[in-house]
Amino acid sequence: MKIANIIAATVLAFIGATPSIAQTDHLGNDARPTAQTAASAKLSLVEGEVKKVNKATGKVTLKHGPLPDGMPAMTMAYGVKDPAWLDKMKVGQTIRFAIGQRGGDSILVQFEPAK
Repeated sequence: MKIANIIAATVLAFIGATPSIAQTDHLGNDARPTAQTAASAKLSLVEGEVKKVNKATGKVTLKHGPLPDGMPAMTMAYGVKDPAWLDKMKVGQTIRFAIGQRGGDSILVQFEPAK
C-alpha cells in the first residue's frame, strides 16, 4: 500500500510541476512573456491603400497585399483599435498597418501614414 501512495504522490507532483516546466526554455530560464517583452515586440507593418472610411461602423476598407499571418492580398473592411484613427485616414492614402484580433475579428492595432 505504501508503494501505491508513493507512486500517486510522485505522479501528482509531476502533474503540478508541468505548467512551470512548459513555461521555461531549455536552459531553465523563465520564458513567460512580460509587459516589457510584449511592449518591445515589433509588429510587422504592411502597406495598404485606404478605399473607404466609415465612421458610422468604425471601419476602414483597405486594399492590401499578403499579410504576415498568411492572409492573401485583398480588399477588406477592418475595425480599428482607436476610432480617432479614422479621422486621420483619407481615401486614396497609403498607410502602413498591423492586424490583430478582437473578439474573433481582425482589426487594425497599429497604423501610420506611409512615407
